[in-house]
Amino acid sequence: MKRILTFIAILGMLFPFCAHAQKKQMMLGVAFYNLENLFDTINNNGKYDLEFSPQGAHNWDGRKYWSKIKNLSYAISQLTTEYTPEGPAVIGCSEIENITVLQDLVNAESIRDRNYQIVHHDSPDRRGVDVGLLYNPKFFKLIHVTNHRLVIPDMPNFLTRDQMCVVGLLGGCRTAIIVNHWPSRRGGEAQSSPLREAAASLTRQICDSLYRVDPNMGVIVMGDLNDDPSNKSVAVTLGAVKNEKDCHEGGYYNPFWKMLDKGIGSYIYRGGWDLFDQIIVNYNLVKGNNGLKYKSCKVWNNQFLLQQDGQYKGYPLRTFSAGKWSNGYSDHLPTEIFLVRDL
Repeated sequence: MKRILTFIAILGMLFPFCAHAQKKQMMLGVAFYNLENLFDTINNNGKYDLEFSPQGAHNWDGRKYWSKIKNLSYAISQLTTEYTPEGPAVIGCSEIENITVLQDLVNAESIRDRNYQIVHHDSPDRRGVDVGLLYNPKFFKLIHVTNHRLVIPDMPNFLTRDQMCVVGLLGGCRTAIIVNHWPSRRGGEAQSSPLREAAASLTRQICDSLYRVDPNMGVIVMGDLNDDPSNKSVAVTLGAVKNEKDCHEGGYYNPFWKMLDKGIGSYIYRGGWDLFDQIIVNYNLVKGNNGLKYKSCKVWNNQFLLQQDGQYKGYPLRTFSAGKWSNGYSDHLPTEIFLVRDL
């Protein structure tokens, strides 16, 4: 009898571990990629667009365009892990001219079988570039989209990219994704900072509106923010904190802050890495309140995405370098976060 009771006691101690081992989870990737001037070859935006036409400074013709499409689609095809073999469920992107270039991208051979769907909106940006979203309908179900314009009261002629808010079911969980491309540092970082702070304020307003509608919704802020995680626009105006433990209800956590502290970046300027391409999650995704829980983040710095020799060895392999066509990918590296959901 003692042996039977001892055996039962041992089973009781082992059972929780067995149950944990049998626990199944779904992992979902959410990525962002600045596609660096993905223009078609048709000049329909005046002086700037002329640069990306056969008659322009870059002699941007069909051969170069389709090579860039092939390169970018291959890069996206490589954003896979053991737990996300079909690649990211969602990919936010920036520096795209129109919906046509995204259609060409998702129909490219490398990623055609993923059946990525497109969300796009024409922005008023003077350069003619927009943000967009690609999503795999197996993992993301679109509900609705809103676009938000950045207005600077004392700069009536200021035009930049609209912020796109896409709401849907990510792995069956209600989630909003805000895709951004904040104003550049043209004119100097300090002088242009107020523009990015204004953009961050708009993003925070969108976030707060979503929270009022659904306090349990997962919210993801992504984009080329043209600022690092520690800059005022991100850390103060948006309020994205460095540590998960400091993220409180209604707040935001920036997992890429610590990554930059380790010297890992997504964009390089004068030999120093920045991490402009960030993906930020709200408190609900930190805690798993909407069914999805933040797991980890990654900068995709695969060797094929980097210069292998010369003056710019180790830099992102871009489309043009020193004015010459280098047949690369982008001057930015892709970034991604991973979320898990219990099944």
